Amino acid sequence: MQKWTLKEIVAHAKAHSPYYRELYKNVQSDKLSDLPITDQGEFWKSRVVTEEQPDGIVFKSGGSTGAPKYSYFTHQEWIAYTESFGWGMSEGILDHGDRVGNLFYVGDLYASFLFIKDSLQFIPSSKKRITQYPIAGQTDHVQILKIIEEFNINTIVGVPSAILTMLEKYSENNSKFPNLKVEKLLFGGEALYDDQHLALKKIFPEIQISSIGCASVDGGMIGYSSRDCANNEHRVYDEASIIEIVDPDTNEVITEKNRVGKVLLTNLTRKLMPIIRYPAGDMAMWLEDANTPNRKFKLQGRSEEAARLGTLSVYFEDTRDMVTKTLKESSGIQFQMILNHYDHKDELVFKVAGNGIDKSTAQVRLVDAFSKEKPGYMDILKKNLIHPLKIEIVEQRELDANARTGKLKRIIDQRLK
Repeated sequence: MQKWTLKEIVAHAKAHSPYYRELYKNVQSDKLSDLPITDQGEFWKSRVVTEEQPDGIVFKSGGSTGAPKYSYFTHQEWIAYTESFGWGMSEGILDHGDRVGNLFYVGDLYASFLFIKDSLQFIPSSKKRITQYPIAGQTDHVQILKIIEEFNINTIVGVPSAILTMLEKYSENNSKFPNLKVEKLLFGGEALYDDQHLALKKIFPEIQISSIGCASVDGGMIGYSSRDCANNEHRVYDEASIIEIVDPDTNEVITEKNRVGKVLLTNLTRKLMPIIRYPAGDMAMWLEDANTPNRKFKLQGRSEEAARLGTLSVYFEDTRDMVTKTLKESSGIQFQMILNHYDHKDELVFKVAGNGIDKSTAQVRLVDAFSKEKPGYMDILKKNLIHPLKIEIVEQRELDANARTGKLKRIIDQRLK
């Protein structure tokens, strides 16, 4: 695998990237923690690449929210990225002989399908010999099920919300596919929540479920999921990247266990578009002692991700937990928040889908739970600064997903439309 030392990466970036040259102009130290943290906004507005791209591949990043961003890899950098991720997958729940159906999404410069296809190809045959089937997530659900049954595919990989919707289709018509049996699910692209896990287990009680690994097309390799990793746990792949966890307020580097902070990524395999102390968009905490090789960490949700309702910040992860607990008798809960604006006031809408939701009581229960969870909501509501919270109980197909990636949209801000 092609890689460089931190000193080589930093020197190259400073010499050849206008963005890093400006960022590091007053920096004398080579110590990573002495370097400024990359500002994502400035990063994507600036010229970061160090030369005209000589070869390789280009992908679009940031398709879920905000303006599109483009990530550049040379041919060798892409090989190094997929080779390291493939090695990480070989440390997980895959076994010799597994037949893997790739249900990630492809097209419009989106990376996930091709990334996983290439990474699976790089799994060393001495560790795991697998066969892959490039189905793609946008394929009709019935056709996907036919392919899985016809080829006796025992492992599927893809976006959790899309896979759950597809498998619920199978659950409704399982008599049509008597020989279909999915033994393993490797998910990526978004978190898998406890209620989704239970819903999958209801369909296939013996299914093994694991993260496929933690990575991003803008940053690179963050962590891999070994067999001893529980949900949301990953290990740093020391050969490919340096992961820091820093205090979100002070930027102090956190070395102790069980203290939550913001994840920073430094990539050791990319020079064309250097990634140094780049905010990965995740919160996490260490689970093992410092200096442990490939140290284990646990993701703790997304960083800086909240809806702004009037003067109130509504954090997605907290609110989703509240919805799930309130509707605990239901399974397969999917949830998104929508922001509207009319009559000079903001409106927050919860769109909720799941199995066995009692529509006659769910709306009242959710409004009551949110009011208790967020006392500030009632304060600004009484002041007539916002519209009352609106609850919509919908079918899974009525939730809005990114057409390019298949990911469920978490927060949809329609106020500027």
